[in-house]
Amino acid sequence: MTSKQRAYLRGLGSTLDPIFQIGKSGITPELCSAVDDALEHRELIKIAVLKNCLFDVRDLSDTLSARTGSDCVQTIGRKFVLYRASKKDPKIVLPK
Repeated sequence: MTSKQRAYLRGLGSTLDPIFQIGKSGITPELCSAVDDALEHRELIKIAVLKNCLFDVRDLSDTLSARTGSDCVQTIGRKFVLYRASKKDPKIVLPK
């Protein structure tokens, strides 16, 4: 992913509300499955990490992106944005 594409996705992600929250249990198989489904339908999602979570936000974003085959677009504070193009119906067109 180029820096121009990442900047474009960061702009789109700034208006999103988090649709998942990661708490003290961290990343569970159920969470991975739900994030995978959400990425297939939405392509770009924001995830919030609660204060009671004992794990580092950047580690969580790297782990979750690796398990779902997505790219971590941005990490700000206790939130991060993931992107993966839909296999069936891509909606977001990235700049070249």
